Amino acid sequence: MAPITLSLSSCFIIKPTSKFTFLSTKIITKPQKISILAMATTPAATVSPAVIVGGGRVGRALQEMGNGQDLLVKRGEPVPLDFEGPILVCTRNDDLEAVLEATPKSRWNDLVFFQNGMLEPWLESKGLEDADQVLAYFAVAKLGEPPIDGKTDTNPEGLTAAYGKWAAAVASRLHAGGLSCKILDKDAFQKQMLEKLIWIAAFMLVGARHPGATVGAVEKEYRSEVSSLIAELASAASAEKGIVFENGVEERLCAYSRAVAHFPTAVKEFKWRNGWFYSLSEKAIAEGKPDPCPLHTAWLKELKVI
Repeated sequence: MAPITLSLSSCFIIKPTSKFTFLSTKIITKPQKISILAMATTPAATVSPAVIVGGGRVGRALQEMGNGQDLLVKRGEPVPLDFEGPILVCTRNDDLEAVLEATPKSRWNDLVFFQNGMLEPWLESKGLEDADQVLAYFAVAKLGEPPIDGKTDTNPEGLTAAYGKWAAAVASRLHAGGLSCKILDKDAFQKQMLEKLIWIAAFMLVGARHPGATVGAVEKEYRSEVSSLIAELASAASAEKGIVFENGVEERLCAYSRAVAHFPTAVKEFKWRNGWFYSLSEKAIAEGKPDPCPLHTAWLKELKVI
C-alpha cells in the first residue's frame, strides 16, 4: 500500500486502532511532512459452502476458492437435499436437463447457472425465470490452473457479474479467488448477458469463416466483418427484448477479445448461442417480415451450419 503523506505542525501518533497500525511514535514539533504507512486489517472474505455440480475446469476452480467445506457433485450424481447453500452449476449447457432431474425440486431456487449463451427460453420452460445466473468473464486454461480474470482496457474493474439471491455469496467466492465480480439487478444483468451472447455469436462465426483464426485475430484482422455482425445482432436483440444497450458495445466486446486473444473460434452449442439469433430470423420470415440478421443467416449458410 502506498504511504499517506501528511503536512503537520504538531501532532502525537495515536495508539493503533483495529484498522490501522502507525509505524512511528515520534512527536513532531515543527511543520514538516511525514509518511505514515497505514496497514488495513480488513478481514478476508467469507466464502459460503456450496454444492458444485461439474468437475471440469470451472467447477474445480470454484472449489479451490472455497474453504474446504464444498461438496463436488459430478455429472449424473444426485444433488443432496440437506446441504444448505448455493448449488453452483458448472456443466455444459446440454447437461442442464440432467442436472435439473438430479436436483430435488425444493432446491431448484438455490441453483446458480454459470453457463454461457441464451438460457432464458429453457429457464422459462422450467419455471425458473428468476434463477440465479453468473456471467463468467474469466478463463481457466487447464484443469487445476488458476483462473485468469478477463479485465479489459475499457472495463479495468472487470466484467464478471452475478444476479439473484446467491449473488453476494458468488461474488465473495470469486473475490477470495482474486477475481472481480459485480452484483447486478435483473435488467442490468440481462443487458450484459445479451452483450456476451453477441460477443460469442459474432466472434465465433467470423472466426469460423477464417479457419485457424483466434479471437484476437478476428479482432485485429477481420474487424470490419465482426463490427458489422455485432451491430446487426445488437439491433436484433434490442428490438426483441425492448432494451437499449449502453453506448460502446463494439468497443467493449473488442476489448474483451484482446484480453482473451488466444481463444480459438468455432461455432458450437448452436441451440444456446447463434441459434437464438437464427430463431429471430425464422420468426420474422415466417411472419413475412425482413430477416433482422441477414448477414448472420448468410454466414451460417455459408458454413453449412443451417
